[in-house]
Amino acid sequence: MTLVSGTLLLTRKDVAELMPLNDCVQVVEHAFRLHGEGRAPAPGVLGVHAQGGGFHIKTGTLPLIRNYFAAKTNANFPGNPARGLPTIQGVILLFDADNGQVLAAMDSMEITTLRTGAATAVAAKYLARHDSRVATICGCGNQGRVQLRAIRHACPLVKAFAWDIQKDAAERFALAMAAELGIAVTPVDDLPAALWQSDLCVTCTPAKKFFIHEKDVPQGMFIAAVGADSEDKQELDPALLGSKNKVVADVVGQCAAIGDLHHALTAGTATVSGVYAELGEIVCGKKPGRTSAEEITIFDSTGMALQDVASAALVYEKAMTAGKGMRLNFGS
Repeated sequence: MTLVSGTLLLTRKDVAELMPLNDCVQVVEHAFRLHGEGRAPAPGVLGVHAQGGGFHIKTGTLPLIRNYFAAKTNANFPGNPARGLPTIQGVILLFDADNGQVLAAMDSMEITTLRTGAATAVAAKYLARHDSRVATICGCGNQGRVQLRAIRHACPLVKAFAWDIQKDAAERFALAMAAELGIAVTPVDDLPAALWQSDLCVTCTPAKKFFIHEKDVPQGMFIAAVGADSEDKQELDPALLGSKNKVVADVVGQCAAIGDLHHALTAGTATVSGVYAELGEIVCGKKPGRTSAEEITIFDSTGMALQDVASAALVYEKAMTAGKGMRLNFGS
């Protein structure tokens, strides 16, 4: 592989232009497949709390057209919008894993948002009913918008319900997404009623106490629990993650430490051995996904570092082809 002098710097605008959701879904699915086949080393994660928020450091290596290593550092401060700052800010460093060359440094916000939605699209492909037409989105921020686009990518949606503790956020979400996707999107106050009319549900909130109750989840539903990415966050009733439902983790150990599975383990409603599979095992064919129309399937999505590696590699390769970004030599 020819070495190129300097590190490629890519802004959020660069990343957004280079990585449409469809492409992100493809590379994220491939990353899960490599993980399921055991062809990628186990990804790493480190969480550090701070007043009013926290930091995540996620690392991983993937064998693609070259061996890539990426390290992502994200800050997550839910109160930032009131300060005029984004909730999530961060950077990804991409390396050649064979020689240590720093290939690129890029803004992480767009990648974090898109690869999270992409993982939901991949999970829905294998775990949702193929005739799923109605979704409920819980959490109507930017991630909620990406999640609805991702579900639409995977399933033939005709209708969605939007729920948020801030009613005006749900109303704005409904107007914008109905216009963008050409489907009916309705803001709702009564979450249980929306769930009973839905085939799929995505939760992407900063909640610290569960709001999806077992009694409100109909048979056959697919749930993607996206918001819980630290041990103090929770969205799902621990009873939902018991053995009677099909629970799939992105990374079992990570979900046991920081996902909704963490709370179910603490409550004694679930065991690690009771987790049906990691998503990669299903993607690569080691285990089947949904096997009946009646089963409730749950994807505990804490964010696997390999999603970041695959997405950053895609952005880097496209940037090299398109001549995007600027170069900086840190050694000069």
